[in-house]
Amino acid sequence: MPKNILLLETVAEDAMKVLESAGDMNILTGFDEASRNSHIATGQIDAIITRGKGQVRSTLMDALPKLQVISRCGVGLDNIDVVEATKRKIKVVNAPNSNANTIAEHTISLLLVLQRKLFNAITMVKEGRWQDRGGYKGDELHGKTLGILGMGNIGTKVAKLADAFGMKVIYWSSKKEDVPFSFTDLDTVLKTSDAISIHLPLTPETENLIDASALEKMKPSTLLINTARGKIIDQKALAESLYANKLGGFAADVLSEEPPKPNDPLLKLPNTYITAHVGSLTKTTYDFMCMFTVQNTLAILRGEQPAERCIFNRKELKTDLDQTNEPTKN
Repeated sequence: MPKNILLLETVAEDAMKVLESAGDMNILTGFDEASRNSHIATGQIDAIITRGKGQVRSTLMDALPKLQVISRCGVGLDNIDVVEATKRKIKVVNAPNSNANTIAEHTISLLLVLQRKLFNAITMVKEGRWQDRGGYKGDELHGKTLGILGMGNIGTKVAKLADAFGMKVIYWSSKKEDVPFSFTDLDTVLKTSDAISIHLPLTPETENLIDASALEKMKPSTLLINTARGKIIDQKALAESLYANKLGGFAADVLSEEPPKPNDPLLKLPNTYITAHVGSLTKTTYDFMCMFTVQNTLAILRGEQPAERCIFNRKELKTDLDQTNEPTKN
């Protein structure tokens, strides 16, 4: 008897082809509330696949007594109640470490935009203000100190890229890591860094870690970058600090509320640059995260052994389908 897989969000085109070609599975789409609720009401769902928006909490699990697998095509599991799923012996699937390269690149890109004032320099030319180049005040990364909060896979890759630019890298993390960079306390990172990049998980301990007190410790010229989780920063305190010119600038791919409200003060500041949580949506990473997660979901439902770790070679994924199409990201 075919098993039912409910998609709460779209997945990459190649991954969708794999699902649709699985003759022993029924693929149900719940991209809108009405269709989602209709499928859930039957109670006959064996697996759920989502990305970052679809919430899978205990109330949903209560409605799906046959649920065996909850899968997220991504790294973090903020939108899934993993503790509750574990109690119910429901397997949780994601693609750990799959976005480390692309997030590290995105972080350095945001740092360069801030440090070199690239957005302003490009806008100046587009608006026909070439003559304003005399007022350009960008600076270089070489010789500056980058403080990293969280030296995991992404933090380590960011540190190596920053080192290649000639930056001095210091870091604070839950423990000292085996890396060639200086481990120090949080206060030292906050007080001495020219730029600070956040690469921590969101936990009760890290929520609002960067609050008004932490911001006060930073130099007025410090650049703050967040590509981890929006709620690690107290956004109200951040906006107040930026408006008072107590920070050199802020760049992020994540916010505490996504999308932000039109009147969010961070959107109106000239020294703030925010991307729409697109750091992991490069073709290579997005395709991989979706394909890896889909393959493991199917394996579990079929009683097979799922892959235990990410393999960054797409040819090793078990599919006969062409993998050259652009992904669907809406």
